[in-house]
Amino acid sequence: MKVDVLLGLQWGDEGKGKIVDYLSQNYDVIARFQGGPNAGHSLEFNGIKHVLHTIPSGIFHEGTVNLIGNGVVIDPILFKAEVDDLIKMGVNPYDNIVISKKAHLIIPSHKALDAASETAKGKTKIGSTLKGIGPTYMDKTGRNGLRVGNISESDFTEKYNALVNKHQNILKQFNTSFDEKSVNIEFMDAIEVLRKFTHIDSEFEVNEYINKNKTILAEGAQGTLLDIDFGTYPFVTSSNTVSAGACIGLGIAPNKIGKVYGIFKAYITRVGSGPFTTELFDETGEKLRAEGHEFGATTGRPRRCGWMDLVLLKYVVMINGITDLIMTKADVLDSFETIKIATAYEKDGTISETMPFDIEGWKPVYKEFKGWNTKTSDLKSYNNFPSEMKDYITFIEKETGVKVSIVSLGPDREQTVLR
Repeated sequence: MKVDVLLGLQWGDEGKGKIVDYLSQNYDVIARFQGGPNAGHSLEFNGIKHVLHTIPSGIFHEGTVNLIGNGVVIDPILFKAEVDDLIKMGVNPYDNIVISKKAHLIIPSHKALDAASETAKGKTKIGSTLKGIGPTYMDKTGRNGLRVGNISESDFTEKYNALVNKHQNILKQFNTSFDEKSVNIEFMDAIEVLRKFTHIDSEFEVNEYINKNKTILAEGAQGTLLDIDFGTYPFVTSSNTVSAGACIGLGIAPNKIGKVYGIFKAYITRVGSGPFTTELFDETGEKLRAEGHEFGATTGRPRRCGWMDLVLLKYVVMINGITDLIMTKADVLDSFETIKIATAYEKDGTISETMPFDIEGWKPVYKEFKGWNTKTSDLKSYNNFPSEMKDYITFIEKETGVKVSIVSLGPDREQTVLR
């Protein structure tokens, strides 16, 4: 049995949580393979909105195993808050969450380092969520990090204090410090909650699932364009968000990957700093933000909005080996008279249809489409889609060479059309 992978194809916020929740009914295991609580996966059903940050999006399906892989970084305090919220909703997370012993821990001083580093950058700041993600991955690659498996060791407190002391010395270079006493009790209480979960050697467990023909969906956290290698560097996250990241973040071989689902909005958004070729600064951009309720699920920050960018979409389809495209928020475009797609970039008389090394300063070359000007959120069949909407989808399929197999027309589970 192969492992299917589900990814965001833009700068995040593509609607991964809803789609994973929708697909979960077809899988025995949902596995997160990278990222941390900087992710915000929104799910909505029965008129209630749920936002998950670390816990995989299959948690609301009884009998589904939710695995947090070795490539994930976990903030015990935020994880405990997420667990508490689930329990209040009547969901028992202890029954179906397993956590890799090799997943790294975000400790409070990581967040202090994140904030100090971002402040020091001034106008060149990345737009970090300040969740301590970057410093945690730095400790991981610097071989100083703490892992979930460490919390069961007798000398965990000593290791924790040693890492805090290391961070304090770094913070002195920023002329600041960290008051660990203010959060130490809260952190250690959260560690006790984390201890109650089943900790596994996830690489063995995942491969055993594969050998037993269990169906597995690997869930990415951030969008492909935030990948540390292939994203719009340096305005990226600190992990590999592409499909190959599932191999590293779960411990599976490349030949075990099956379908690769790629999720993209019918337009495009971005939170934080960084280049954005099709960004709209006019009334159209404001309308996209209003119609799409474009505010970050994790940060609450207003998202930057723009037209679909085929240069980027074709790039990420290639990098990830996408087999199935999934379009979300198509209903947001219901009231637009004209809809545009960037098919190329232009700079100083040069036209490029492929993603440049640095996309800063390039201008979009647009193709215009007639809007469909009708409500689509209640549609249940692709056959009933307006012809203009079908034209829009068909053009994207032709340009990318990949079928749009699912179209989402709203946040609820029921507002999903499978082709």
